[in-house]
Amino acid sequence: MKVAIRVFVVFLCLVGFAFIRFRESELFYDPLIPFFKSNYQKMDLPDMETWRLFFHLFLRYFINTLLSLVILWMAFKERGIITFASLFYSIVFVVLLIILSILLNTQGVGEYLPIFYVRRFLIQPILLFMLLPAFYYYRKVGNS
Repeated sequence: MKVAIRVFVVFLCLVGFAFIRFRESELFYDPLIPFFKSNYQKMDLPDMETWRLFFHLFLRYFINTLLSLVILWMAFKERGIITFASLFYSIVFVVLLIILSILLNTQGVGEYLPIFYVRRFLIQPILLFMLLPAFYYYRKVGNS
């Protein structure tokens, strides 16, 4: 595939990330978005439909994962990398969702930073920015 097409596909994926980010309140149920934009340190967690929240977190994570896998494919064109990344994303999702569930049920007023950061890993493509350099290094060392 020509480099220009690969760059264009990566650009489209980045536009997809931006679209999700700027339309998150309209696309996904997440009462924690306005909560963390407020003076949340002195407030109780908002009432939320936990299963609906988890479904929308899954949906957002899934879309971000698909976009991330496309970027990884355009960057490396290796099935092994995509297979490993898919497994990695799946395991991380399950672990983070369990942690978030526990935190939502145990954190007291003012102790919300762990919830904020675990949720951020679920809704932002942070893992892509860790995997890209890791796979680049792996490929560079593996071919030496």
